[in-house]
Amino acid sequence: MTPPTARKQRAPRHTLSREAIVGRAMAVLDEQGPDGLTMRGLARELGVGPMALYTYFRSKDELLDAVRDQVLHGLADLDDDGDWAARLRAIGTNLYQLLVAHPSLIHLFATRPLAGTEAAYATEAQLAALREAGFDRVTAARAHLTLLHHALGAATWEVQLNAGRRDPDSDRRRRAALEAMSADRYPTIVDLAGELVADATGEAQFTSGLDLVIDGLRQRLDG
Repeated sequence: MTPPTARKQRAPRHTLSREAIVGRAMAVLDEQGPDGLTMRGLARELGVGPMALYTYFRSKDELLDAVRDQVLHGLADLDDDGDWAARLRAIGTNLYQLLVAHPSLIHLFATRPLAGTEAAYATEAQLAALREAGFDRVTAARAHLTLLHHALGAATWEVQLNAGRRDPDSDRRRRAALEAMSADRYPTIVDLAGELVADATGEAQFTSGLDLVIDGLRQRLDG
């Protein structure tokens, strides 16, 4: 017979809640990524049996959607009276910041594009801003996807380079590698090596690209 002190301590049933499950799942995703989250492992961390989680969520996918909704909550809560460009810039910037803070969202957006109510709500807000500005159906859809892909790509690049920056000499080595390229064959790359490394990532770089897209949309609308 197992001594009472050796038995796994389980959390009292009344301490478990939807909010507690989502909060711990979000922490696991941030620490270990989507592959590190399992219903059994999450139950173990919460001190309950796996079936207790299914009282609140029917599947892991449903839990992932709830986590994403929690992170994205308020993403599109913008002033509807604002300029369409300002609304697009606010949605894009907020999304980028959330993706960098919670890199597992990048995977969720790629595998479950419109799952969860908050992601759909943000998409609706962005598309509505484009249509209300006067863009035709095809342009609005393509512009939305371009803005989404820019945020996802910039955040992915930022997360990957931040992981490499644990080594303080990484930027110096990247610049040295560019400057060591053949100046005869790649003169512009060698000339701009410093700028390419210094401006490779970060919110300023993301915002610069976002403004290029919005400026291009404005010119098309004016044209």
